Amino acid sequence: MLLLLLNSRNLPYPDPLHPIIVHFVIAMVFFSVFCDVVGHITGNFKLFEVSFWNLLVASVSSFLAIIFGQFEAGLAQPYEVVKPVLNLHTIIGWSLAGLIVMITALRYVIRIRNLKKISTAYLGIATILIILVTFQVYLGTRLVWVYGLHIEPVVQAAKEGILQ
Repeated sequence: MLLLLLNSRNLPYPDPLHPIIVHFVIAMVFFSVFCDVVGHITGNFKLFEVSFWNLLVASVSSFLAIIFGQFEAGLAQPYEVVKPVLNLHTIIGWSLAGLIVMITALRYVIRIRNLKKISTAYLGIATILIILVTFQVYLGTRLVWVYGLHIEPVVQAAKEGILQ
């Protein structure tokens, strides 16, 4: 019965929602780190407040991205070649969500202690976060543009058993 409710992209709604939500998270994380770096360099401590709130919203939104990602991955009917990339993307996604929350908590502690200063050690941690997010973006991009998850011709080929 459920299969009758899925469209040609193997989804119960017109387009995948995971990429929309996850791009929001990516932008919030990148903008947060950007604000911290610029605030650190220029001494404009108001940017630290912008950074914290962006990171807080990214923390909450990352779990929405995971929920839709898990749901859509379950409907994707991945073929064998895709599974290792999808599994790695899933593991890193969950890990990143936890890491973003931990960094947000650290950022909150830094914010409480001193609103006008941020340490270079924190900026180093934020740089590692940016690298991990960038790698996750790479994996997600491969899932769509190389392996064609939720792309109509690939979904059709999987349904017909052409892809194994």
